[in-house]
Amino acid sequence: MKHIIASVCILLLTVGFNGFAQQVVPKVKLTDKEKTPNSQWQGKRVAFLGDSMTDKRRIGTTCVYWEYLGELLGIEPFVYGVSGNQWNDIYKQSAKLHEEKGTNVDAILIFAGTNDYNHDTPLGEFFSETTRQTNFNGKEVTRKYRTPNLNDSTFCGRINKAMSYLKNNYPQQQIIIMTPIHRGFAKFNEKNVQPDENYGNGQGLYIDSYVAILKQAASYWAVPLIDLYSISGLFPMADAQSQYFHDKEKDRLHPNALGDYRLAKTIQYQLLALPSDFVVE
Repeated sequence: MKHIIASVCILLLTVGFNGFAQQVVPKVKLTDKEKTPNSQWQGKRVAFLGDSMTDKRRIGTTCVYWEYLGELLGIEPFVYGVSGNQWNDIYKQSAKLHEEKGTNVDAILIFAGTNDYNHDTPLGEFFSETTRQTNFNGKEVTRKYRTPNLNDSTFCGRINKAMSYLKNNYPQQQIIIMTPIHRGFAKFNEKNVQPDENYGNGQGLYIDSYVAILKQAASYWAVPLIDLYSISGLFPMADAQSQYFHDKEKDRLHPNALGDYRLAKTIQYQLLALPSDFVVE
C-alpha cells in the first residue's frame, strides 16, 4: 500500500511521447524484503524481446518491468524490444541478439502480440497438412503429415518463424513467451487512435484470440508461458485501474511505473518457479 500511495501521490509534470503534457508516476522504490537474491536467476544474462512495453526508451513509464527485475532478481538485462514491433519483428530481434551476443545469454523472454492484434494480422494456421508414407512396425503406411508454417503474413506463421530460429540457435537457453496484457483506449494523435479491447479488430477478432494462439504456441514449441493477460491484475477498462497506466484519458495502453512494478512482481515469482538455463556444468 505504501508503494501505491507514494507512486500515485507524488506526480511529476512532463511532456509525454505523444506530445501532450503528462502526469508521470515516478519509479517505485523497492525494499530489500521484496528482492529475491541468490536465486537461480542471480547474475543471469537475460534478453528481452518485444514492443513498446519493453522498449529501452521507457514509453509511458519511468521504469520498465525489466529494470525492476534487474533489482528484484539480480539479472543482467539485454533489451531488444522496439515500439510498434509485431511478432514478425521478433525474428529480426532474435537475429540481432545472435549477431551481437551469440549464445552468451542464459534466457530469452518474449513479450509481444498486442500490435499484431491492433494491425489486423490474420491468425492463420500453425501447420500445413499433407500425407506421407512412413514405416510403422515394419510396414509402409500412409499417414497424415504436418509441416509448421513459417511466414510473416499470419500470426501463427510469425510465431513459428521466430520460435524455430530461437530453438535452433539457443538450445541450452531458457526461452519464455509472455502474453500481452489487456488493452485500454489510446489516442497518441489524430491519426493514431486505438480502441480498447472490447472492439474487434479489422479481422473481427478480439485480443483474446491472439492470447489463445500464444498459449498454443508455447505448448507446441515446448516453452514456458507467463500469462500476463490473466495473472498480471492489470485491467485498464476499470477506472480504478487507471492508476497503473500512463494517462487515464489518452493512454490506457502503456503501463506507468506503478503498472510496470506490478508486471515485474508477477514475472519475478513466475521466474522463480523456472530454471534460468540448461547448461550442464
